[in-house]
Amino acid sequence: MLQPYREEFNRNFAAEKYAALQKNLDEATRTKVEFRVAETPVFFDRALLDEIAAVGIELTRQLVESPPYMRVSAESIPAAYNVRGESAQPHFMTVDFGLVRDADGVLQPRLVEMQAFPSVFGYQDVLSREYVATYGLDKGLNWYLGGHDEASYWELLRRVIVAEHDPKQVVLMEVEPDSQKTLPDFKVYEDRLGIVTVDIAKIRQEGRKLFYQDGAGEWVRILRIFNRAIVDEIERKGIRLGFDPTAELDVEWAGHPNWFFRISKFSLPYLDHPSVPKAVFLDAWFRGEGSNALPVDRSRILLKPLYSFAGKGIQFAPSDEELRAIPAGERSLYLLQERVSFEPVVETPFGMTQAEIRVMYVWPDGGVMEPVISLVRMGRGLMMGVDHNRNQEWVGGSAALFPDCFPDNR
Repeated sequence: MLQPYREEFNRNFAAEKYAALQKNLDEATRTKVEFRVAETPVFFDRALLDEIAAVGIELTRQLVESPPYMRVSAESIPAAYNVRGESAQPHFMTVDFGLVRDADGVLQPRLVEMQAFPSVFGYQDVLSREYVATYGLDKGLNWYLGGHDEASYWELLRRVIVAEHDPKQVVLMEVEPDSQKTLPDFKVYEDRLGIVTVDIAKIRQEGRKLFYQDGAGEWVRILRIFNRAIVDEIERKGIRLGFDPTAELDVEWAGHPNWFFRISKFSLPYLDHPSVPKAVFLDAWFRGEGSNALPVDRSRILLKPLYSFAGKGIQFAPSDEELRAIPAGERSLYLLQERVSFEPVVETPFGMTQAEIRVMYVWPDGGVMEPVISLVRMGRGLMMGVDHNRNQEWVGGSAALFPDCFPDNR
């Protein structure tokens, strides 16, 4: 995209540097990065990233500041996972955008989806820094949004994740964390914040208190939970919990679990913005509601389960037979959405490649929603997730870099 950075990077690329990048990432995260890392960062104009970040804030506020939406979204929270003590706002937001060209040829963002759930804030900072360091890129390139730098970025994350507690009593809670592809992200939080990663199935409840067992075998009380556990995975794997998440518990949440349901694919039909594709719940579609908003051409429609993660269960061009096969009682858990064709914008040795941009936000208690960093997923397939582009080159997880200002010789 942004020249001359793109052209220079492609010209100077060497496989040895990419191998060094992978090695450096493994060392920096104290584990093996199992998902595909793109050979290249993506160079953006800062104004475009700022515009995209502003749209994400506008869309989130449309939902959070709407009493009717807050009432209806409360009904989306399963009773077995309706956790007490919900925060007034989501502490973490991710908003994914693709890029299209308008009639004047100008790139514009189009919403893919949004989720009130933390993404890889730790790993993404490491990846962005390693792109610059390993490839010897211009040191004027930046990756922090919202006016942040490294110090303010990590101080904000510390404020929201750890708060005023002893980090030993703050846990990153996940399902079988050692087997998660996001384990590199967890390791970065451990190193930067001093918190502990804990398997959700190994947490013990005593009255209103929760405990985890440390490496020395001692049971340590948990005062705050940085939640990374997804209900879909808990249910799918049949995980048995050692505590009741709906009980009155003396514990704080960094990223309250209810917001995962409140702002998700479920939110799309309620949004009103030029960047948002048309969407309708499957049960409403069967009742004839909202069907006129969707394209007649079925190849331009996606079927999405509301609460899956990482692209699981998305179906392209679903047929009437496939839609009818979904039991009537489960149709409210699916969404039909207009499919948008995104513009390939990154020039690579394998041709022009699409770039999906995820803007990641932090919203502290008593503060404002702030864009802090972004990630990019590069792909040339139907879907952009790293799992869907694993047998290709110059695709996968990447970072958005932008110049704070152009050097004098540019």
